[in-house]
Amino acid sequence: KMLKSGEKHFSLTLILFKDIWRYIRFIITNKCIGERLNSLNATDKRFRNHNLLQADIISTVEFNHTGELLATGDKGGRVVIFQREPESKTEPFSQGEYNVYSTFQSHEPEFDYLKSLEIEEKINKIRWLPQQNAAHFLLSTNDKTIKLWKVSERDKRPEGYNLKDEEGRIKDISTVTSLQVPVLKPMDLMVEVTPRRVFANAHTYHINSISVNSDYETYMSADDLRINLWNLDITDRSFNIVDIKPANMEDLTEVITAAEFHPHHCNLFVYSSSKGTLRLCDMREAALCDKHSKLFEEPEDPSARSFFSEIISSVSDVKFSHSGRYLLTRDYLTAKVWDLNMESKPLETYQVHDYLRSKLCSLYENDCIFDKFECAWNGADSVIMTGAYNNFFRMFDRNTKRDVTLEASRESSKPRAVLKPRRVCAAGGKRRKDDISVDSLDFTKKILHTAWHPTENIIAIAATNNLYIFQDKLNSEMH
Repeated sequence: KMLKSGEKHFSLTLILFKDIWRYIRFIITNKCIGERLNSLNATDKRFRNHNLLQADIISTVEFNHTGELLATGDKGGRVVIFQREPESKTEPFSQGEYNVYSTFQSHEPEFDYLKSLEIEEKINKIRWLPQQNAAHFLLSTNDKTIKLWKVSERDKRPEGYNLKDEEGRIKDISTVTSLQVPVLKPMDLMVEVTPRRVFANAHTYHINSISVNSDYETYMSADDLRINLWNLDITDRSFNIVDIKPANMEDLTEVITAAEFHPHHCNLFVYSSSKGTLRLCDMREAALCDKHSKLFEEPEDPSARSFFSEIISSVSDVKFSHSGRYLLTRDYLTAKVWDLNMESKPLETYQVHDYLRSKLCSLYENDCIFDKFECAWNGADSVIMTGAYNNFFRMFDRNTKRDVTLEASRESSKPRAVLKPRRVCAAGGKRRKDDISVDSLDFTKKILHTAWHPTENIIAIAATNNLYIFQDKLNSEMH
């Protein structure tokens, strides 16, 4: 269970094979033609619903640098961009609402015939580039290929061509008797999304992270064993800056799980591993950054070690604070804040769902223990947010040390409705009126992907195939 990206493919393949086997066995044992046809229709419908649900599951969420645009990617390879509505004098509550701005197909399923490997269309990460002109640019990636997209608006169309007719067909030159000056005429606003670059064939393993550098000229992509540095204008080559692949794969002890550039220093980046360690690297020291500048690792308590210790200590996400002073990491049970000046232990540790510690065995059996939760900072670096099960998400205030558990659901997410704090009661503990027992948690409902507006208290929560956007009320109560 070392290469996590492989696990997902393996487990999904097992699920599909189980369904197919049940389907075949049912047909073979059914002797009645009518029943066989009914079962075929029911099975086809079940497969269609399964595939539809899988394609619609949101796999990444990302605000742009101003927070005016919000992009989501799903397992079907689609990217949906939402735009924030401007403030209205007649409708003061409309500001902050996000409506669909553009939708496009970013990746298609492919097949590597040399390796006999299916390449999913699922969008693993989306990263916005800082806006330089009227157009917006974003990077999207699946397991193997990274693409640069241009998002632009057009509200005028040219008219009055000399060599083309109104339908765009080339005229016979002999019929052109006079020349006219083409003019631009207003038209309905149209959002155009065009691919500008395709960065491919650089990763042997599945890409888990992309990060744009603060120099706005380069970005890096990380897979399970390597990190590559790209120039945004060059698609046919990249530079390998980290390679942890051993000469003998039997000696492999850890994999890269996430990587990110420093927000201000273009020479610094950090990457996390499945062993729970963080490595800060300086590209000024060497072309190949196999030797880290700093190693952040928390000493393990021998008395607390168990069969699941290494699995739950794997870091699933790492984020620099906006100031660049701190690192936020998420493992299976906790979120941790690290100071770049203190490598020996985390500055702060927050228990996300410690009540699951007694259920690690069952979570291992249903593969939930391998879920990769993301984390996010607020704009002031004073509050952190991460997801949990049962469509719960957690917030921790670093100053007051207060925390809250909230739920993203259709029942509790009516417009301008205040979210009520939720509380999970551990097994055997005293249960209050509105408490939820840990035994009644739905582990199929999980919030893996979250994003926080860069300057305001607006958050985006991806819950399976639903996107929830919450914002502060005027009295600073979350709703």
